[in-house]
Amino acid sequence: MSELTWPAKLIALVVKDFRVELRTRYSLNALIMFALVTLFALGVTFTGQNLTFRIHAALIWIMIYFAGLQGLSGGFVKEEESRTAMALRLYAPSSVIFFGKLIFSLLILTILVVFLFPLYYILMNLEITRIWIMLLVLILGIFGLSATSTITAAMVSKANVKGALFAVLSFPLMLPLLLVAISATTVCLGGGDSQALWDSLKIMIAYPVIVTAVSFLLFDYVWNN
Repeated sequence: MSELTWPAKLIALVVKDFRVELRTRYSLNALIMFALVTLFALGVTFTGQNLTFRIHAALIWIMIYFAGLQGLSGGFVKEEESRTAMALRLYAPSSVIFFGKLIFSLLILTILVVFLFPLYYILMNLEITRIWIMLLVLILGIFGLSATSTITAAMVSKANVKGALFAVLSFPLMLPLLLVAISATTVCLGGGDSQALWDSLKIMIAYPVIVTAVSFLLFDYVWNN
């Protein structure tokens, strides 16, 4: 039998991660439970209050960020804890591992946003003036957060205090993206001006591309050392 091609190995890795996730529900349970608790707390605290557009935008991305922390840190941790990391190194090159974990993180975070954002929209009675641009902002934000979390999770997977270290390392890297995403979301909800929106979008497009490129260059050293 001939060896699997690079795309076939990538697909097999993503499928394997999803099968493990469906069996253990390690990431999805953490994401959904945190999102539900956060939404309930916000509903109790802010229902009936007149929040500004920027506060709404900040709450949306804070929820996505902290819920993401609960689920996205485990991709490489599970490999180390189950002692499958060595087999993974033998099975595929580091580029397959990197993009496979990145795609898995993208899909998990997309599920979170698809679940969380409509509920927040209904609960807080939002009005979005630029719905298609808002969708673009969410997509770019998901891409940026996933790219950052992938390389960060790889770095902390062998540490003793994985959860705390992941939060400490990831926050400074994600903070610029979160601030720009909050600014863009504010405009989409009806605040700010169009020039600020386009400036934010330019940064949100460049950020995940740069992070992904740098992470890819560093990943072989991080994963194999």
